[in-house]
Amino acid sequence: MTTIALFGAGGKMGYRLSTNFRRSDYTIRHVEVSEAGRERLKTGLGFDAVSADEALKGADVVILAVPDTHIGKVAASIESKLAAGTMVVVLDAAAPFAGHLPDRPDLTYFVTHPCHPPIFNDETDMAAKKDFFGGVKAKQHFVSALMQGPEADYAKGEAIARIIWAPVMRSHRVTVEQMALLEPGLSETVCASLLVVMKEAMDEVVARGVERQAALDFLLGHMNVLGAVIFGETKGVFSDACNKAIEFGKPVLMRDDWKRVFEPEEIAASIQRIT
Repeated sequence: MTTIALFGAGGKMGYRLSTNFRRSDYTIRHVEVSEAGRERLKTGLGFDAVSADEALKGADVVILAVPDTHIGKVAASIESKLAAGTMVVVLDAAAPFAGHLPDRPDLTYFVTHPCHPPIFNDETDMAAKKDFFGGVKAKQHFVSALMQGPEADYAKGEAIARIIWAPVMRSHRVTVEQMALLEPGLSETVCASLLVVMKEAMDEVVARGVERQAALDFLLGHMNVLGAVIFGETKGVFSDACNKAIEFGKPVLMRDDWKRVFEPEEIAASIQRIT
């Protein structure tokens, strides 16, 4: 039976993992340094947190469910206690990409991250429809990378990731560099920024006299149908008027060189800011 030392087990992300691992055959040792997190584990799930030393003794896998800014510090603090062959699982590409994991060729580094439940889905249960993050009720896809370690360890890491992000649909294998393109590049630098602009645009329409609920309903409805057409979820074409608006709007809103955010130096700088 695989033994997992789960660091940050009572935190925002770690508590999700602690909950999901209850439905698995893995032996989980919960590590949590904050009193609030330890209390959350105890009262919410009935688990007692253990010391790092106790958790690491004989552990096959270590999951670092801690913020990106703490990954390097936590990894460095436990490096000497990790036996050769131990798998270290990180839930985001930022810290591994930035070189914050110990230089230990004898360890396996596995990185995994959720895609989150897709906008276009077949969920009918209300609890699943309201599970926007995923990992509770809504089905989602996820990506994973075997950063270093024997090829056989990919299947081992992916099996753990399926528990972490459950319920899941597709599992995608990528490299750490590709994961960094996806986040922060695609999902945060581009998608999140443009969504913030869309919210600000809605606020501007409201400031100019449109009732807020009307503006919100109009925007979200159009996001749905326009997105379905643009991403090929439905067959359809835009009207001539819409195409002319896009032709005018895109150069007004976007710099000609906006795709430079995906250049290696830009991704590296973004991750440096994050970590």
